[in-house]
Amino acid sequence: MEKLRSLRKQRGYTQEYMSKILSTDVSNYSRKESGDVKIFEDEWEKLAKALEVPVDEIKEERSARVVNNDNLVFNDQSANNNFNQYYNIPEYILENQQEYINLLKEQIEALKEENKRLKSGK
Repeated sequence: MEKLRSLRKQRGYTQEYMSKILSTDVSNYSRKESGDVKIFEDEWEKLAKALEVPVDEIKEERSARVVNNDNLVFNDQSANNNFNQYYNIPEYILENQQEYINLLKEQIEALKEENKRLKSGK
């Protein structure tokens, strides 16, 4: 995600700052910025707002990555077995999981607020 990285650096923002905008940790943001982890639509909007640009100025799509372990060998005493493993997770599953994660984050924040309120005795 070169456009995002470049603009973030131009603005003088750190990955830590950007991770807070997405309510995630720095390592996860770093993986998003490098294209290893998907950036969802709502996240693109938050990033664009923080960078004060339209979403289409920073948004880049990456195709799904396929893991290919074609040199993985097991010895079973009789023969060497070579095999390929492909992992292709459907987009809707990833989006569903991200929505669930976002819901859990919201619930955590609500519980933190309730905990503060209860501790303060109000």
